[in-house]
Amino acid sequence: MVAWESEIASSNVIGNVLEEAGYDVQLTTLEMSPMWQSVAQGDADAFVAAWLPSDMQHEYEEYGDDMVELGPNLEGNRIGLAVPEYMDVTSIEEVTPDNFDQIVGIDGGAGIMNATEDAIEAYDLDINLMTSSDAAMTAELGAAIENEEPIVVTGWQPHWKFNTYDIRFLDDPLDVYDEEEEIRTMVREGLEEDEPEAYQILDNFYWETDDMNEVMLNIEENDMEPADAAQAWIDDNRDTVDEWLDTGSEE
Repeated sequence: MVAWESEIASSNVIGNVLEEAGYDVQLTTLEMSPMWQSVAQGDADAFVAAWLPSDMQHEYEEYGDDMVELGPNLEGNRIGLAVPEYMDVTSIEEVTPDNFDQIVGIDGGAGIMNATEDAIEAYDLDINLMTSSDAAMTAELGAAIENEEPIVVTGWQPHWKFNTYDIRFLDDPLDVYDEEEEIRTMVREGLEEDEPEAYQILDNFYWETDDMNEVMLNIEENDMEPADAAQAWIDDNRDTVDEWLDTGSEE
C-alpha cells in the first residue's frame, strides 16, 4: 500500500478480513511505483490502492499488463485543487500569487502532483507547487484554517479532511483533472490458482466513500491504530463483510 490515509484505511480493512478468513497477512508500505512493480513481479500478492484512470495512469500503463485487475473497490472518487470555504476564489484560474503563496502538494511523482503540474501549465499559473506528504499537507491545511489564512492544496476524495474541515474543490473549466475516478484492486498473476479463496475475497471487496471516511476519521480524530479502526468498521458492517467472505468454497 501507499502511505495515503485512504489506502491505510482500505488496506487494513481488507487485511483484517483476510486474517479472519485464516490467512497470515503482511501489510507493506511502499512508494507508488514500487507498489505496482512488486505485484507485477510477483513479490507481493495484491494491493487495493490503484487510483485510476488518471492518478496512477503511468504505473498502470507500465505494469498493468503484468498483473490481474479485479475492478473497482470504490467508485466516485475525485482529485483536484481544494481551498477552505472562507476563500473567495472559485476556480483554478484564480490560483495566482495575488491569492496564494504556493500550492501545497504531496509526494513528488504522485499522479495528483503530475496532474497539478499539467494544470499549472494549462492555466498558465505563475505559482509554485510544493512537494511534501499527505500528513504534512493536511497539517498545513489545518494550521491555515485555524488562522483563516489563504491556502490551496492538492485534494482528493475520499479523504478525512473533507469531513473535518469546511473545504471545497475549485472549478476546473479546462477539465485538467478527471471529474470522477475509481480505486481498483490489482493482484499478481497466479494468485487465483495459488489462493482461490483469497483471490475471491479480494474480488468481492467493494465499499463506499462514507465507509472509507469512517475508518480514516477514527484513525485521525480518535487516535485509533489503523488495524483497530479497521476492525471497528468491520464489526459495525458485518453484513457487508460477510458478503466479501462469501466465496462459495463450502459448496
